[in-house]
Amino acid sequence: MFEGFEVAEVDTGEARNFIRRAGSGPGLLLLHGFPETHLMWRDVAPKLADRFSVVCADLRGYGRSSCPPSSPDHAPYAKRAMAADLAALMTKLGFSRFMVAGHDRGGRVAYRLALDHPDRVEKLAVLDIIPTADAWDRADARLALGYWPWSLLAQPEPLPEKIMAAAADAIVDNALGGWGSSPDVFPTAVRRAYVGALCDAVHIHAICEEYRAAATLDREHDLADRSADRRIACPVLALWSGHGALSEWYAAEGGPLALWREWADDVRGGAVPGGHFFPEELPDETAAMLGDFLLPARSA
Repeated sequence: MFEGFEVAEVDTGEARNFIRRAGSGPGLLLLHGFPETHLMWRDVAPKLADRFSVVCADLRGYGRSSCPPSSPDHAPYAKRAMAADLAALMTKLGFSRFMVAGHDRGGRVAYRLALDHPDRVEKLAVLDIIPTADAWDRADARLALGYWPWSLLAQPEPLPEKIMAAAADAIVDNALGGWGSSPDVFPTAVRRAYVGALCDAVHIHAICEEYRAAATLDREHDLADRSADRRIACPVLALWSGHGALSEWYAAEGGPLALWREWADDVRGGAVPGGHFFPEELPDETAAMLGDFLLPARSA
């Protein structure tokens, strides 16, 4: 996996972010979700590296990145802190401006990066999410049961930490096989890596803190931006699973595009005929859609 990619660990001030990078051209930062790591981009990143300088990063608290100490308000694991890591990371790699695509939790970091650092982000792609405040505002039994990490992992410690430590393999298998994608999509080595990333007590606590921040500070930050009419300045691509929740749950609101258009003026996208993990399920299609949006081919 990731043949030809350089491996590095970058000190971003408060954290150390593990990355793989390759390619040439405009900077493109790829961010993963839960329960994944940067490995989710293993089949997408190489397809983009001939047009972009691709950087695949593990978020703080995930994968091979460090786990800064948390605090009672969970601020070190708010998307604002994670976005600041990545702004610093891209500066250290020589990119004053760059593009970013994020799936799941990484999508939440990606749009926070665009909101907090508008001068840095040229284009934004968000994969299978709606904004955090909008998701909580519309939360019901479907979210609590269908996307159980939102409620379970946000519970006070140590209950979620103990559950994850005791059942990392079951958590990964439930997620990978239960959100619209086939478990056959994930090679044994990748599944093993995802399970391994949930077996370290320090990382387990960090991931739970990230979910606690999502239920509190992340929501508050979104609401503050909404109140101040602070919007995403760059073009946005929103893609979502055609087999998943976003295609059904928000139809009355006009679907995910309508929700994202409350946050940005230039929004395009649509459903992808796969499950929640469609970047791993449909890497060719995902790479093509990202490439066409981020760097359209010039007409002859």
